[in-house]
Amino acid sequence: MTKFLTAALLGISLLASPVALAAQKTVTLSVPGMYCATCPITVKGSLTAVPGVAKVVVSLAQKTAVVTFDDAKTAVPALITATTNAGYPSTPVN
Repeated sequence: MTKFLTAALLGISLLASPVALAAQKTVTLSVPGMYCATCPITVKGSLTAVPGVAKVVVSLAQKTAVVTFDDAKTAVPALITATTNAGYPSTPVN
């Protein structure tokens, strides 16, 4: 009986955990200040340093960064802050 209650409580706690509610999201950021081959490297580095970021694809030609992240660990404003602090202000693309 004790093992059953322990297992039940563990299961309930996992369901109620914010980690269980987390989801991967993807956002495209417009980064108009990129103009040379080094710019995307800097932008990608600033975004990958944000905790919760899983993947970053930066396009110099399109002046965008596509970021996949865990929404329980970070949010779009933190991504914008990261690029802005690196010298490349960005905005979400609708």
